[in-house]
This record gives sequence, C-alpha cells and structure tokens, in this order.
Amino acid sequence: MKKFAFAAALMAAVGFSGTVQAADLTLRISLQLPMKSHLGQNLLMFKNEVEEKSNGDIEVQIYDSAQLYKDKEVPAAVGSGAIEMGVASLTRYVGDVPAVDIFYQPFLLDTEEKVRKAVSPDSPVRAPLDEAIAETGSTVLWWQAYGGSIMLSNGGPIKGPDGLKGQKVRVFSKTQGDFISAAGGAPTLISGSEQYIAYQRGTVDVGMTGMSGVKSRQLWEVMDTVTTTNDADIEFIVVVNTDFWNGLTDAQRDIISTAAINAENDVRDRMSTIEAEAFDEAKANGMTIYTPTAEEMAAWREAAKPVYEAFLANTGDLGKQVFEAAQKF
Repeated sequence: MKKFAFAAALMAAVGFSGTVQAADLTLRISLQLPMKSHLGQNLLMFKNEVEEKSNGDIEVQIYDSAQLYKDKEVPAAVGSGAIEMGVASLTRYVGDVPAVDIFYQPFLLDTEEKVRKAVSPDSPVRAPLDEAIAETGSTVLWWQAYGGSIMLSNGGPIKGPDGLKGQKVRVFSKTQGDFISAAGGAPTLISGSEQYIAYQRGTVDVGMTGMSGVKSRQLWEVMDTVTTTNDADIEFIVVVNTDFWNGLTDAQRDIISTAAINAENDVRDRMSTIEAEAFDEAKANGMTIYTPTAEEMAAWREAAKPVYEAFLANTGDLGKQVFEAAQKF
C-alpha cells in the first residue's frame, strides 16, 4: 500500500492527470522499460485507442521504468489484483508454467517465419501457454515482440562457447542459464531494469538481452560489443487480472481487446525495422557488431543440445506438446 500512496503523491506533485473528464474505469499498467522503448510506445498506442474509442470513459495509466513493480514481481501483482495490468517477460511465468521457456530453447525458433507461426494466437505453441497462464489469475491480452537474443561484452566478441568459459553472464530465463552453463559460463539471473548497473559495476562480464533494449537503455555506455547469436526469441506479454477482466462490461472488453490486437499486430510487423534501427544506433555510438562464423554457430548449437533434454525432462506433458509443435515450424 505504501507503494501506491507514494505513487499517488508523486503524480499529484508533478501535476499528473488523465482525461479531463473523470473516467468510469481506470487501467493501471506496470512496465519495467522506459516509455521511449518500443514496448512503452506500444502501450501508448493501446492507451490512445482505448481512451479514444471509449470517449474517455476508460483511462489508461502507464507506470514505466519499474516504478511500481520489477519485471519479476509483475505476475504475482497482476494475478493477485494488486494492479489491473502489467507487462512481463514471458519467462517470468516459468515458475508456474515451465513450458513458457520453449521460446528460450537455443536456436529452436531462429527465423522470423518460425517465430510468427509460434506466436500466432491460435498456434499449437502459444494457445496452450496462454491457457496455462490463465490459471495463475492473469489473462493474456497480447504478446509484445522484442526480437532475438544477443550477447553483450567488452573488449571483443564472444567467439563460440569457449569464449564464455570463466565468464559471469547476465541471463533472464532459467533456460538461458542452462544454456550458459552447458557452454561453460556462469549464469546470473538479473532483471532488465537492473542490467545497466550490473554491467557498469562488473557484476557480470557478458550480458544476454534484446537489441532494442540496448538502444532504449543506452547499454553502449557500459558495453562495447554485440555478438549476434540470435539464440532465442524474446517475448513480453501484457496481462490483466482475470477477476477484474471478467467484471468488465462486454463493451469495455470489446474496446480493450480490439486495441490489444491492434497493438500486437503493430509491434510484430515493425520488429525487424525496430531491430535494424537499434543496430544502426549502437554502431553510431561506437559499438562493434560481430556476426558469428558458420563454425562458431555449429559449436553454439552443439553446446545447446543438453538444454533441450533438460527442458523436456522438467516441463511435463505441456513442455513436450509445445516442443514437438515448435519443431514442425
């Protein structure tokens, strides 16, 4: 409660206001990234459409940069109803739904075509995951594309698994941790909002993240090299508390659902451009972009094989179901 009281006081102090006329319904959304990030801009698109289509009867308030909750806290906060909506990395649901880490199986979904098939709302990969997440008290409204996973380092690229030996590596999923361990590195799970300071302080030597995050967090200030492993597809999901959602009118749900679909399609269609712009800006700010050789990629893939085995052993029937579906793409 103290968090919300502080947030309310802060908004009053800076003159924060929603629509001019008091709204009938308020949706608060927690986001760990800055508003200038493409996920923040995607939420802003959603907000504008919802408020316009509802004629101001629904107000959307976005709390960016982990003001209220860190990424790892969002599933519990939304599931319990402490906040109406939130954005979380898909892998933050791994504790309740281990199979969500299908998207972090190294090199399994390594093309845009495969990713698009996997994230389609009715796909045999996504649909079962959305259903499983619903059992945590949250309903998935839409998925936000974040691009492929890359590695960050200082002083040179990571040329294959041998380059990770003796290195501490920032990861953001359990499966990534398994991958790094299999490759000879030492994984450390660090939230996205905390990675800048981790690189700056030398808490880790190498970082795994998305290229768009390099841009929005200006990570070129603390890391100088990008290795484009593209080892995983990074997805975020926007969830709403299920009890809250079920309590809305049909008209309210229709407005919100339509805006969610439009937001999902927009960010997915623009993802390749967003990544390209992030690479350009990183280079403009002095970063070196390294593309692994065919030999290095073969070594990465070989190192990843034990990760598949561990995933299938630890995720039950649902894990097997989505893994077999993903292999067919």
